[in-house]
Amino acid sequence: MSDKAKQKALTKMTPHELTQIITGHEELFILDVRNETEFSDWKIEGENIEIINIPYFDLLDGVDPALDRIPDNKRLLVVCAKEGSSEFIGEQIVEAGRENVYFLQGGMKLWSEHLEPVKIGDLKSGGEIYQFVRIGKGCLSYMVLSGKEAVVIDSARMIQPYIDFAHEKGVEIKHVLDTHLHADHISGGRDLSKATGASYWLPPKDADEVTYPYHKLEENGDLSIGESKVNIHPIYTPGHTIGSTSFLVDDQYLLTGDILFVASIGRPDLAGKAEDWVGDLRNSLYELYGSLPEQLIVLPAHFGKVTELDQQGSVSAKLGDLFSHNPGLNISDESEFRKTVTENLPPQPNAYQEIRQTNMGKIAPDEEQQREMEIGPNRCAVHDK
Repeated sequence: MSDKAKQKALTKMTPHELTQIITGHEELFILDVRNETEFSDWKIEGENIEIINIPYFDLLDGVDPALDRIPDNKRLLVVCAKEGSSEFIGEQIVEAGRENVYFLQGGMKLWSEHLEPVKIGDLKSGGEIYQFVRIGKGCLSYMVLSGKEAVVIDSARMIQPYIDFAHEKGVEIKHVLDTHLHADHISGGRDLSKATGASYWLPPKDADEVTYPYHKLEENGDLSIGESKVNIHPIYTPGHTIGSTSFLVDDQYLLTGDILFVASIGRPDLAGKAEDWVGDLRNSLYELYGSLPEQLIVLPAHFGKVTELDQQGSVSAKLGDLFSHNPGLNISDESEFRKTVTENLPPQPNAYQEIRQTNMGKIAPDEEQQREMEIGPNRCAVHDK
């Protein structure tokens, strides 16, 4: 097939390829054919991404309404929930004579599940730390490697990427940690520990209702991995949940879970305890974090917007910079802080109660049900902007 013929054929775009376009700030025009409600709730975003929504059923009689709004000079990506509708509409658009037309492999469901590993840096004691960016969902998880051993922190429910990455790096996953009992996504911690033989750790104050055995993740109960003994130091930082725990890795990186993000702070209401936990949240952020070295690199468990991604596609910031620029760390009046984190919050995550129940082991939804429960953006932050 000639290059020109290839250019005129409908082409599949993988979530990895779309991620590279977004992190590379490349131009892309997206036609999203999901219904208006789904589109309004959650969509693909990027600095040079232009996107329109025309529901699939409005295009069944012909794609002319879309052709009138699609520029001739840009790559076009057609997106739907699962893939089939976008492939059908994409074929119609190609038949109408348009070139550079793509459809998203697996639709928004696969986009929600894609994990992109990005190296954050080398550790002073020897080893590396990687961030797994779940760009479609705004979730961030981590793998710390040293020698032949690794630790995974805040695993997504899709555990195979961690297993494959560990195999590629020649390391054995020894420990799996969760910073807290998650409410916006289903943790893969238990499944990953079962699949690899690793120990699963959870803060005990978040585990009152869990139905499975776990190792208690407690302050000063340090873990070390590899011959160089890279140290992972738990710091009890309640506020997002009563058990929220941060990790100081090799005295270089501060993994903050859902307490502190690059552009916001964690919300205390997802267990219905906003009024009870707001004092803990303020103390963790202003006193505990305020006493730590400013040069620590903050690595959160979520991000809100793709603009928080840096040039390599990762999310991080110096702790000192966040105390200068993060709005949640600059509310001097305590009553104003309380009002900020308990009133006018963004909508709560989709199915967050069911997700919490799943993470406690109280319910066991099948894979398709888990996908449906997680669809949509994360909403763990106070400032949704």
